[in-house]
Amino acid sequence: MSRAKPEPVRRLRCAIYTRKSSEEGLDMEFNSLDAQREACEAYIASQRAEGWVALRDRYDDGGFSGGTLDRPALTQLIADIEDGLVDVVVVYKIDRLSRALMDFSKLVEIFDRLGVTFVSVTQSFNTTTSMGRLTLNILLSFAQFEREVIGERIRDKFAASRRKGMWMGGPVPLGYVVKDRKLVIEPAEAEQVRTIFRLYARSSSTAQVLKELHARGIRTKRGAVFDRGYLLKFLHNKVYLGLAVHKDDVYPGEHAAIIDQKLWDEVHAVIANNRVARAAVARAAQPALLRGLIFTETGAAMTPHHTKRKGKRYCYYTSMDVIRNDPAAELRGPQRLPGAMVEEAVIGEIRRMLRTPEVAARTARAVRKDRPDLDETTVVVALAQFDDLWKALIPAEQARIVQLLVARITVSEAGIAIDLRHDGLGAIAALMAPPKREVA
Repeated sequence: MSRAKPEPVRRLRCAIYTRKSSEEGLDMEFNSLDAQREACEAYIASQRAEGWVALRDRYDDGGFSGGTLDRPALTQLIADIEDGLVDVVVVYKIDRLSRALMDFSKLVEIFDRLGVTFVSVTQSFNTTTSMGRLTLNILLSFAQFEREVIGERIRDKFAASRRKGMWMGGPVPLGYVVKDRKLVIEPAEAEQVRTIFRLYARSSSTAQVLKELHARGIRTKRGAVFDRGYLLKFLHNKVYLGLAVHKDDVYPGEHAAIIDQKLWDEVHAVIANNRVARAAVARAAQPALLRGLIFTETGAAMTPHHTKRKGKRYCYYTSMDVIRNDPAAELRGPQRLPGAMVEEAVIGEIRRMLRTPEVAARTARAVRKDRPDLDETTVVVALAQFDDLWKALIPAEQARIVQLLVARITVSEAGIAIDLRHDGLGAIAALMAPPKREVA
């Protein structure tokens, strides 16, 4: 009488996933991730009779929150599951995998679709039954609740600290350093801060202030060059008044002020005046940058026109031959071009030409007639600052610059040809060059 051979136990490959929200303690010899993995390995060993085998690959997310699925080790785990390399996912607690109910539902859906079992070492349930899913959802609801309560506590603590004027971290402003978790004035940088505010209080042009900052070598805390957006944000930072800001509320800070209220008011009066002037320009019709400069290859002038659709304004440059509907006109090349497209192309070509050695040398010769103190290297550096100057100008000023620089623009099927005004190049270079130093 022969006996039937027992069926071999199926080998189940078990992936251990561990996570810790903060990086604190990860440099220890035996940290939280190691403790989680040790507990999971012991549980897998207890299931060895069922064919469970722990994979050597580690899926550890140290310093990643459970409120999102954007974690490197979890992403790798899901990829390995989809490649058929994992049969069981083992975690110490379910909130190690996710603290968000919706995210966990997505993961369980992936596990079910690919036939992968999910196991929590400290919480016994079976996700293949309705009761097990109910238990899982209840546990996840509490995990998400705990996460939200922790977030509320942190926000409340942050707000309470700001009300006391405490420094709560973040980028350190120019003029300060952090000592013992407090902002302390750094004298050299503080003097730069006062200089920036004084320059703006005496000037009505942001571009002029930016040029002066560049000439003096004043940069941001990270060593970057000031631009218009950063400068305005800098001038609105109430830290320099010795205040602590939380959302829309302002409190006396623990740190010392760098500027006084009088200088702050002077600067913001200038900003308000500039804002009114810019708003008036914006309400006015936008000047056409290329008016009177752009022609077709047959010599016909292209004039600016605009249309409105659904309240939005669209600008074009149209050939006068088309507008007059002249039957004898020779229509060659583009006769109607989108304004924004052709203006961007022209400005891009001007930027390229200003960087060429030939234009730089010719411009240097023109500038030295009035500014013999400027050498060719200084002129080249000044021309390279054209982008910064252009961004700081309002549309009317940009149109004036184009009229200074450009003699004629010819549009053909081959592209756009630009003739520059060499006397205009000298004027622009002199404008952007460092101011002339008076000798006593």
